Amino acid sequence: MALITLRNLALAFGGPPVLEDINLVIEPGERICLVGRNGCGKSTLLKVVLGAIQPDSGTIERAQGLVVAALAQEVGRDDAGTVFQVVAGGLGDVGETLGAYETLSANLADEADLARLGRLQSELDRHDGWQLRQRVEATLSRLDLAGEPDFTSLSGGMQRRVLLARALVQEPDLLLLDEPTNHLDIEAIQWLEAYLPGYRGAILFVTHDRAFLQALATRIVQIDRGEATSWPGDYANYLRRKEEVLAAEMSAQNRFDKKLAEEEVWIRQGIKARRTRNEGRVRALEKLRRERAARRQQVGKAQLRMEVGAASGKQVIEAEDLCFSRDGRPIIRNFSTLIMRQDRIGIIGPNGCGKTTLIKLLLGALQPDSGSVKQGTRLAPLYLDQLRDSLDPAKSVVDNLGQGSEYVEVGGEQRHVMGYLQDFLFTPETARTPVGALSGGERNRVQLARLFTKPGNLLVLDEPTNDLDVETLELLEELLTDYSGTLLLVSHDRAFLNNLVTSTLVFEGDGLVSEYAGGYDDWLRQRDAPRQQSDVAPKVAKPVAKPTRAKLSYKIQRELEQLPLAVERLEQAIEGLHQKMADPGFFKQGREEVVAAERRLADLEAELAQAYARWEALEGAG
Repeated sequence: MALITLRNLALAFGGPPVLEDINLVIEPGERICLVGRNGCGKSTLLKVVLGAIQPDSGTIERAQGLVVAALAQEVGRDDAGTVFQVVAGGLGDVGETLGAYETLSANLADEADLARLGRLQSELDRHDGWQLRQRVEATLSRLDLAGEPDFTSLSGGMQRRVLLARALVQEPDLLLLDEPTNHLDIEAIQWLEAYLPGYRGAILFVTHDRAFLQALATRIVQIDRGEATSWPGDYANYLRRKEEVLAAEMSAQNRFDKKLAEEEVWIRQGIKARRTRNEGRVRALEKLRRERAARRQQVGKAQLRMEVGAASGKQVIEAEDLCFSRDGRPIIRNFSTLIMRQDRIGIIGPNGCGKTTLIKLLLGALQPDSGSVKQGTRLAPLYLDQLRDSLDPAKSVVDNLGQGSEYVEVGGEQRHVMGYLQDFLFTPETARTPVGALSGGERNRVQLARLFTKPGNLLVLDEPTNDLDVETLELLEELLTDYSGTLLLVSHDRAFLNNLVTSTLVFEGDGLVSEYAGGYDDWLRQRDAPRQQSDVAPKVAKPVAKPTRAKLSYKIQRELEQLPLAVERLEQAIEGLHQKMADPGFFKQGREEVVAAERRLADLEAELAQAYARWEALEGAG
């Protein structure tokens, strides 16, 4: 039985609909990722499912006794107290009482405290509080959390883990996660990535982290132009099938436009044609015109271009025996590196380890305790974090970018501010909106728009991917790949690092920073390599005779001969289903037909995988 069913849901905030004709069914055990452009309505849909926002129209059917919980996107101002108190707070009033009891019982000072403890105990007795206490303790144990530490003293990653525990202690049937990896370091992301697949309830989540998405999602739901489209399978399957659907949609629109053009020619023919005009045909033309006017075009791609300054000297930065400490704790210890022009360097480490400190030391914004930093000639650094601080939330996007001028200079030519902002997917209405009213992803696009108007040959990006939708993130990757200057990149996005950097600086604890060739996956291989090497002297390998291949029986030989044909039939059936599902009208059918087709596709793909495995096994045996 479905946990929740949304039918013909629509919601607008005074302008074009954010959500329009949304139909979505969430089944037990599913892990569904919502994807789509910034501002398309993903977070809004999560709030509708949670019940925090009511739709303008449509129906929401919930399973009886359904429990829905959400992991907060940001740490709230009221999130304070011990870890036990914060987690118990997820149980409502009884949880608040339980948290107060635990704190008071550990800090009794006088008779008044003892009397208050008795009152809290009586309250818990009346509301089955002791059983709920066991639930809190079990949740803390499952997430490897201690209940005593003060919540505000924890790292950002540990705070997110505590907030997840507060959501899970409610034992929700459906867990909602809005950008759960934002501001987490790689270690925390990997913990979350390993924990969530074992969660027994359903998960509906939004993320820009492609590695996290690929590891977790069992279904993708795309929000595009106000409508939701379901894609069974993982993220890689979604990307492939999305291209097929967009091609089919473009083809259908071209046929529609051709038909409309032919009818427009007919209606404008001479007097003779008008005498015999078919009124039904005229009405059909009017309908075509209305459909064309109502068509919501696919949102275009951002057109990211960057101003690049004059080339720096060949040697960009040289650091030698760099040391820096804070409050007696080493942050950087005996670090040396040589950064050359066009190097692309990633910086990896836990939150609070000193990544930003290292950048400031290399740029000369901080002085080391010892050691030296030498910058090369003609160096013009651009630091994204500095621009974030300079955005005025009270001013519009246009005013923040133009600084009183109607034009900006990009790539040596003058561009009107409005036209330039359209390259970053800002409509004229949004461009006049105060920055403080924008979504996180939209604010990030403003920051990138400002950055790309400034000439520079050393680009320093501190977590540039936070809140960006996946498509804009991939376009940013393309831009940085073509960037002719030098790049320093702080990021927890593993795919982003793998696709961009040529070497990686890794904080490995106690102020030690090591350099590795390649991206994130390359670092993992190099880091783990010593563990795989034996300490004993290598043995001389003896030549091994090739095993004699056994002669296959007649039955097995026949099976092997038939397998290529079976594989071909399965691939044709899968391709036929893909084409059927690529039809724009496919998901407007009844839910039963859509679910049946999705299950049939999953069965065929599983059968194809088994056939390939059997083929490989028989080939190896023969």
